[in-house]
Amino acid sequence: MDPDAVAKAFVEHYYTTFDANRTGLANLYQEGSMLTFEGQKIQGSPNIVAKLTSLPFQQCQHSITTVDCQPSGPAGGMLVFVSGNLQLAGEQHALKFSQMAIDSRLLVLWFNRCR
Repeated sequence: MDPDAVAKAFVEHYYTTFDANRTGLANLYQEGSMLTFEGQKIQGSPNIVAKLTSLPFQQCQHSITTVDCQPSGPAGGMLVFVSGNLQLAGEQHALKFSQMAIDSRLLVLWFNRCR
């Protein structure tokens, strides 16, 4: 299985879901998952989704510029770095964004489940 293909498919799914229905991201997180957002550490799927749905914008469109991926650890995990533009409804200029995900085999498990 090509790690780059897994990462790109996951990123496409994640941001398409984020843009359309942020609550749909809940199954991508576990209780041990942690999101650090502007210095705030948020742990667990329900808390992460609550944070994402409470962001001060309702509609947005992500445009992915880069997806960089590499294996991480002996258990088959992956490190994925994403950058791109975030267009908010009613705003003329897009915002730049970047996000990093470290996952211990969940990306691969997700990819296998979706095939």
